[in-house]
Amino acid sequence: MDVKNAFLNGDLKEEVYMCLPPGYAHSPNQVCLLRQALYGLKQAPHAWFVKFSFATTKFGFTSRSHNSALFTRHTDRGIVLLLLYVNDMIITRDDSTGISKLKYYLRRHFEMKDLGHLSYFLGLEVTSTSNGYYLSDAKYASDLISRSVITDAAIASTPLYVNFKLTPSNGTLLPDPTVYRQLIEV
Repeated sequence: MDVKNAFLNGDLKEEVYMCLPPGYAHSPNQVCLLRQALYGLKQAPHAWFVKFSFATTKFGFTSRSHNSALFTRHTDRGIVLLLLYVNDMIITRDDSTGISKLKYYLRRHFEMKDLGHLSYFLGLEVTSTSNGYYLSDAKYASDLISRSVITDAAIASTPLYVNFKLTPSNGTLLPDPTVYRQLIEV
């Protein structure tokens, strides 16, 4: 499931002001008092998570102490698990009726899109068989290698010497670090 514009769902508990956007006629001393979170606002991710947690708790889910993004709900037919990552969620179960009720409930509270059976999540390929689920990061690694333009590079079991210590003065600087920065931000 994917929540559309998730960060815009968050309600702000504290007073947050912002300058009026360009194009609005106003005096220089006027500002806007925000009631809802906006993208780019530091409080937006937390406000969204608080609102989502409240909604799922109201439906009977509990959050795990070791992972607050994992919500569970026990029913007389089994268990429903919900894992939230920003605006994407994985819902699994041994209670299919419970999942249908959860999806209906969440759609009443948030604008959502059902992405169908899980095949990719956070760069991992997910395959389901009768024996269980299998995770693979082969596509992610292949895309990363293609983006870094090293598809024809020689393979090395360990690209550095064992116990090699890096310091700021090691090696030569990259002439253009743009590609490197794009790769580590992925």
